[in-house]
Amino acid sequence: MSALAPAAPTALQRGLQSCEACGLLSRPPRGTDEGRCPRCGHDVAFRKPKSLEVTWAWLIAAAICYVPANLLPVLSTHTTSGHESDTILQGVVLLWSPTGWPLALIVFVASIVIPSAKILSLAYLLVSVHRASAENGHERVRLYRLLRFIGRWSMVDVFVDAFTASLVQLQPLMSVAPGPGLLFFAAVVVLTMLAVESFDPRLIWDPVSARGGPS
Repeated sequence: MSALAPAAPTALQRGLQSCEACGLLSRPPRGTDEGRCPRCGHDVAFRKPKSLEVTWAWLIAAAICYVPANLLPVLSTHTTSGHESDTILQGVVLLWSPTGWPLALIVFVASIVIPSAKILSLAYLLVSVHRASAENGHERVRLYRLLRFIGRWSMVDVFVDAFTASLVQLQPLMSVAPGPGLLFFAAVVVLTMLAVESFDPRLIWDPVSARGGPS
C-alpha cells in the first residue's frame, strides 16, 4: 500500500492572505499581520480579528430578540368592532386558506423556520470551531455559504407586514399598524446577518491543517 501524500500547505502557512472582496492572494508587509489588497484596496488579514467573540455576541443578541419577536404581536388591526393583535404564528394561521396558503407558507418559512435554523446552525459552527473539530469541514463550509445565501431573503416577513400595513388603511372603518414584535423580528434578521458576516469560515480549516490532513 502506497503512503498517503502529505497535505498541501495552506495560505496561512505560506504567509498569504486572501481578500474577501476580490479573492486575490497576497503577502502582507514584512512584520505585519494585516495589510491591503494590492488589487482592490480592501483590508485583508490572516483571520478576522476576534471573529468568534464578535459572532457569539451578535448571535446571543439575536437569540434574545427571537423570543419577543414570536411572542409579541407583529400586526395590530383596528376596526369599528374592536382591536385585534396577531403574532407571527397567528398571522400564519389567519393567512392559511385555499387561496392564501402560499403566502402563509412563505411567511412561516421566512419568519419561523429560517431565523431559528440560522441561529442553531451558527451555534453549531461556533461550537465546532471552539472544540477544534477537524471533521466534516466541507459540509460546515457549505452550511456557512448557505447561511450567507439565505440571509438576503430573511426580510420577507418584514416586507409583507409593512406592505400590508400600508395597503390596508380604510380609516375610519379599518386600519392596520405594525406591532412591537415586528421591530424585534427585524432586529433578529439584522443581528443574524451581522453574525454570519463576522464569522470567519477559515477557522474551520485551522484544526484540519494542524493535524496535517483533510477532514
